[in-house]
Amino acid sequence: MTSPSTVTAVGARSSADASLPALLFSAYRSMESKIFGALHQVGYDDVTPAQARVFRVIQSDGSRLTDIADAAHVTKQTAGFLVDQLMRAGYVTRVPDPADARARLIKIAPRGAAVIPVAAAVVAKAEADWTALLGSDRMHTLQEILQTLWDATEPMH
Repeated sequence: MTSPSTVTAVGARSSADASLPALLFSAYRSMESKIFGALHQVGYDDVTPAQARVFRVIQSDGSRLTDIADAAHVTKQTAGFLVDQLMRAGYVTRVPDPADARARLIKIAPRGAAVIPVAAAVVAKAEADWTALLGSDRMHTLQEILQTLWDATEPMH
């Protein structure tokens, strides 16, 4: 086996040398590409991966900007910038927080709600494809392992 720094004659490492971060990123990137491809096909071609990172953590009953920033692992300023972009595109809206008149909640707007089932269908298809590739036992094990890592690394879930 070669070391991770060894490259082939054409300059790329073999898949046997892929590091764990590269393996995780590759699977994530594949899923992300499929989701964005499907969204673009049905006319939602104005959503960026950065915006999606913020969008996906908004709770169904609304979220405060600070909670969105924490859950998306971005600064409050970055979250605000991305939420403003999503608002201009009609994916989210700001409403008064019923629990605190001084605060605002970010809520999914109808256009944003329409995106969710499109993305969910792509995820379900990819998971079915991965289950077919890995087999149900290995897929279940993969999900358990990733859930354990999620529980250990995600402070807000």
